Amino acid sequence: MKGIEPILENNRKWVDKQRAADPQFFERLADGQKPRYLFIGCSDSRVPASAITGTGPGEMFVHRNIANMVINTDFNLLSVLQYAVEVLGVQDIMVVGHYGCGGVAAAATNKQYGLIDGWLTNIRDVIRVHETEFLRIKDEEQRLRRLVELNVIEQVRNLAKTSIIQNAWKTANPPRLHGLVYDIKEGLLKDLEVEGGLVGELDHIYGTKSNNAHAEKVVEEQVGEDVIEKLPSLQIDQEESKNHKKSEEKKLHKVS
Repeated sequence: MKGIEPILENNRKWVDKQRAADPQFFERLADGQKPRYLFIGCSDSRVPASAITGTGPGEMFVHRNIANMVINTDFNLLSVLQYAVEVLGVQDIMVVGHYGCGGVAAAATNKQYGLIDGWLTNIRDVIRVHETEFLRIKDEEQRLRRLVELNVIEQVRNLAKTSIIQNAWKTANPPRLHGLVYDIKEGLLKDLEVEGGLVGELDHIYGTKSNNAHAEKVVEEQVGEDVIEKLPSLQIDQEESKNHKKSEEKKLHKVS
């Protein structure tokens, strides 16, 4: 067999297998889709979305690109996200990275690769944000593994910043966001448990409805820090205030 003949042969075998197990399988699929999940993953051929999640046709909506990026100028990604959330009503959205990601590894170097360089800049922004932690790791393999995780975390945060998700979070059944990493050597998915706290953390800035609670808390904390830093000067001011008060009292006594 040459070319795509193996693909066509495998397809026929798969159809026969599905019909044998469930004669109405394809008829039901043709009626429409109602997937529970949106999978945003890497294009790497070693990370087949349905295979590693154990999902079948109709169960998961899928978008893939180099290094599983969520970029607010990527209309391909945003179109998929909006359709999945607002039309299909997915319940869980997963950003799935994988250890050994070539895109992440390329971004960690200063080399130029051509057209993809602009895309890799978004991963280098992740390095910039987490530079202290990234450079603290001496082992190169462990450093890249951690960068894969940090990239997933930041892409989940980017999801949460979109007006699509901000609006969805105000509905009765908002979608849940997840950050996962696939270990090719083990075949296992690792949950980075990213979502907790994202609503309160980001809504006051990126939310589509004003919410000042978080901002007020930040201001109070900042004011508290400023007061602590200025305690020595405040003590001097307090002493001067006391002396001034005593002086004024003496003047009042003389007048009376």
